[in-house]
Amino acid sequence: MKTGIIDIGGGFRGIYGAGVLDYCMDENISFDLAIGISAGSANIANYLAGQRGRSFIYYTDYALRKESVSKRNLIRKGCILDVEYIYGTLCNSTSENPLNFENLQKNPTEFLIGTTVNSTGEPYYFSKKDLHQDDYRILMASSAIPFLSKPQLIDGEYYFDGGIIDCIPIDKAFELGCDKVIVILNFPHDELKDSKNDIKIAKRVRKKYPVIADKMLIKAGLYNDALHKLHEAEKKGNVLVLSAADMFGVTTVSKDKEAMKKLYDSGYSDAGKIKSFIEK
Repeated sequence: MKTGIIDIGGGFRGIYGAGVLDYCMDENISFDLAIGISAGSANIANYLAGQRGRSFIYYTDYALRKESVSKRNLIRKGCILDVEYIYGTLCNSTSENPLNFENLQKNPTEFLIGTTVNSTGEPYYFSKKDLHQDDYRILMASSAIPFLSKPQLIDGEYYFDGGIIDCIPIDKAFELGCDKVIVILNFPHDELKDSKNDIKIAKRVRKKYPVIADKMLIKAGLYNDALHKLHEAEKKGNVLVLSAADMFGVTTVSKDKEAMKKLYDSGYSDAGKIKSFIEK
């Protein structure tokens, strides 16, 4: 039986997934395939590198720094969320808490990182073979939310956040042969999205990134359709959805440390469902 896990991210809400994956490390739970979208790609990178607690430190310390998220960044760097600081300065081998690149590459789990191609608006999945020591632009790209962050240039093409189009890539996991898949939503189980914020972002980026602007206008509908499909797969028994019952007020760029700790604990607790699901 081939098992997979998907973490769809969600900005700082991703700390819920960090709790899930820390539980998996504590219980020595492994998967054949792991797919990371947006902040979920960083969560999974830390999990595959065996760095328990590293994601938690990111959300409750690094993410709260002015260098990570601030209006100052907008003035100095042209973006609010500086993914180059988060996945470059803080992940490189000379940083205060480097990503264990060697462990990540040695881990036998297949790792895919979801992005969105700027020129076409289509999803594109990089593998961990595309990552290189101290060059984590792929992780940066997967978390590059339009307007909040700058896209990443990789081999002549710009890439944005992976959650724009293929926001819940359950079909991808099954196409790659998974029999059972755990999906970390980082949002309430039945919460549908609306387009209010996406419309605002589309207006702000249309001049420079017209294709991405068009995709932002349909982003909420795509998520809601994917959520319906996910629920249908869940009923069949080959998908386990882990979702936060209470977000404790945590938002995409929240800075409430205590609320994030509660959301992390919620993810850690919910992950207790994984073993019985896999063993069925």
